[in-house]
Amino acid sequence: MVERAPADGVIDLVIFDCDGVLVDSERIAIRIDVEVIRRHGWDISEDEVVELFVGRSDEFMRAEVARRTGRDLGADWDTAFVDDYRAALERELRPVDGIVDALEAIDRLGLATCVASSGSHDKMRFTLGLTGLWDRFAGRIFSASEVAHGKPAPDLFLHAARRMRCEPARCAVVEDSAAGVEAALAAGMHVYAYSGGVTPARRLARPGVTLVADLRDLASHLVARPSGATAGHPDHNS
Repeated sequence: MVERAPADGVIDLVIFDCDGVLVDSERIAIRIDVEVIRRHGWDISEDEVVELFVGRSDEFMRAEVARRTGRDLGADWDTAFVDDYRAALERELRPVDGIVDALEAIDRLGLATCVASSGSHDKMRFTLGLTGLWDRFAGRIFSASEVAHGKPAPDLFLHAARRMRCEPARCAVVEDSAAGVEAALAAGMHVYAYSGGVTPARRLARPGVTLVADLRDLASHLVARPSGATAGHPDHNS
């Protein structure tokens, strides 16, 4: 059974999702995803993409599209859109509003930070690099490709906690997707759900979840809990 958060509420490590929390990529990705999926015969809407796929891995999306359309999709099913996606990111991608202020405030609190995302390392290197955030997290970036089960399973967050040498109950997770919130709760971690993104607040709300409408307020939510010693660094780069 996963350990519950301790009564003292101590937080040593803040684990950030990437897309929609650090980089404002979700709206761009959703637009391209609709084009890709419709090309394969499923007349999906942007709202349906948010409902089904935000926070989930590319492998999950491919499997679900194959199931819905009855097509045998290969790993390269969306290759024709890669250039469109990268071009859109290069034109439009920015850090999520308020995240730089939040990171600076968390640094001042002396808390350790890392990234745990459903995206690949290549994707995060590209998006975090475009937005100037790569150097803040280099060596402390974890992908669902490293674990057996992606979100909403707790595997990725537990993996990040192990690598950062921090007990799950002393970790806070910042997420913007329902799948990510479920994964963090299953991992026994404190959960802060950013409700200023594409997922409605009603889909993020759960017992024990703190909704954060403006990331500039994140540090003040964290200091409402006492903080302990800084968590350790990972044993090797990811």
